[in-house]
Amino acid sequence: MLLKLTILWLLVFCLSPSSSSARPAPYAMRISCGARDNLRTPPTYTFWSKDFAYTGGIPSNATRPNYITPPLQTLRYFPLSEGPENCYNIRRVPRGHYSVRIFFGLVPHSDFDKEALFDISIEGTLIYSMKSGWTNHEDQVFSEALVFLSVGTASICFHSTGHGDPAILSIEILQVDNKAYYFGQGWGEDLILRTAARLTLGTGKPRFDEDYSGDHWGGDRYWSPIRTFGHNADQPRSTENSIKQASDAPNFYPEALYQSAVVSTNSNPDLTYAMDVDPNRNYSIWLHFAEIDATVTGIGQRVFDISINGHIAFQDVDVVKMSGDRYTALVLNTTVAVKGRTLTIILQPNKGNAIINAIEVFEVITSEFKTVLVEVMALQALKNALGLPHRLGWNGDPCVPQEHPWSGVDCHLDTTTNKWFIDGLGLDNQGLRGFLPKDISKLHRLQSINLSGNSIHGAIPSSLGIITSLQVLDLSYNSLTGSIPESLGQLTALRRLYLNSNSLSGRVPAAVGGRLLHGASFNFTDNAGLCGIPGLPPCGSHLSAGAEVGIGFGVALSLLLLVICSMCWWKRRQNILRAQQITARAAPYAKARTNLSHDIQLSRHQNHGHARTAAENGPSLLS
Repeated sequence: MLLKLTILWLLVFCLSPSSSSARPAPYAMRISCGARDNLRTPPTYTFWSKDFAYTGGIPSNATRPNYITPPLQTLRYFPLSEGPENCYNIRRVPRGHYSVRIFFGLVPHSDFDKEALFDISIEGTLIYSMKSGWTNHEDQVFSEALVFLSVGTASICFHSTGHGDPAILSIEILQVDNKAYYFGQGWGEDLILRTAARLTLGTGKPRFDEDYSGDHWGGDRYWSPIRTFGHNADQPRSTENSIKQASDAPNFYPEALYQSAVVSTNSNPDLTYAMDVDPNRNYSIWLHFAEIDATVTGIGQRVFDISINGHIAFQDVDVVKMSGDRYTALVLNTTVAVKGRTLTIILQPNKGNAIINAIEVFEVITSEFKTVLVEVMALQALKNALGLPHRLGWNGDPCVPQEHPWSGVDCHLDTTTNKWFIDGLGLDNQGLRGFLPKDISKLHRLQSINLSGNSIHGAIPSSLGIITSLQVLDLSYNSLTGSIPESLGQLTALRRLYLNSNSLSGRVPAAVGGRLLHGASFNFTDNAGLCGIPGLPPCGSHLSAGAEVGIGFGVALSLLLLVICSMCWWKRRQNILRAQQITARAAPYAKARTNLSHDIQLSRHQNHGHARTAAENGPSLLS
């Protein structure tokens, strides 16, 4: 069914500058996966950045699956033990429109699956699922898409499907014009164009834009060659004449693309191209023309219709008339819905033979809505705090692509904001050994939390009490300590609360116990220190755990002071006794000294009396 019909003339592109010479060079990031150093590759000496701090996985030597693969020597692969989702997160990417291309590689070990099959997503949107036998098709050794990047980062994820380990050789993020591949109504930043086919006709040489000396704003597209659609079905044409209006904005096609073509023959007047596609998808088709056949010299000499899957898409196409001249580029575009698995393009001549130079086919993919950023960050904090095993992954966006949500995470789309949010966590019996961070409360629309059967330690965060939508909280069979937070009593929607088989203590808060009256189901058993509700020991004059610690500290301090005072008293007593003993031993000597002193004083008194008598009686005979 034909959804829309749009003819894009390159003459319209002339409203934009005819070259990008006045523009700065476009942003370009090329990563050689697994490489430890920057490098350049021949023949164009393309610069490749080393692979550092973008992702996990394991670096390894590489085997190139195809001759068009970049000549790089290393890759990075992601064993299932690293988790089912692994992502390259590339920061500081300017806001804009980009061609993102991923080349796949092969790990050169006999025990590895030679053709790993996995899915690729960009910014949370699944763009490609690898097909068996991809190493035998040059256009399947890479995946490419046009995508708008608006948040300063590029997230490119690889999702295991159970068929080998994803192995990535290189990643390219190349800026293109913001209006590149504009196809009219319905086009916008919420769309991704995945390259399904890009063909250069009438030549046998595969080329990149770089080989064509194309403008860098074109994104270095790869053009797969088809010299002919079938034996005796057409004839190749080529020219060395210059092609006008080829390298104009916004698509900046290389001029050499229009210097070769195929032309139908009289015996086979129709030109037919058919390709396999995924059913029930929309495809944007771009058809390239330039009249380079010397036998056609003017208007009306070559006229043909173009049908797509049996419906006329373009009628009475006259390349010279529509482009304005010979050797002038013309691009026709339309978007169609394909229900089956085949896309068929037929050029049916009305006059002369049909001609075509190149074909591009893009699958039109609507970008997935993303998860609320605050909740993504909260889950990352939870991942780190709980010590989540690598096998669970938890990389990229938790809710998209919808084919690959995070294990243990339930998501719901808010149709008013077009954002995903988390409404359930189920990580029971996963060997978790960390603690519950307070950031879990940022998952404020959770309805169910089941973390039972792990070895989670520490306290129950009181911040859980602000998740008012919570209906089920199962933290049983862990190693949680401390008391039950009073804030859990604020969870009016709570219907099941299982905290049994932990090491919790203290009185069950009255508000939590009161939920029993509202039909809620509780289990607090096998917590030796809990008390206060039916089924648990009575608390009596119960003190909280903090009060018990305070009292214990006060008693210990009092005992210490009592010991110190006792020692001081005993020391003082000993000093007093020792002083008394010394005094007792010294008493006889003190009495003798007292008597002697008394005798001396009496003697001195008598002598003094005699001296006065002699003075009265006159001088002695001796004087």
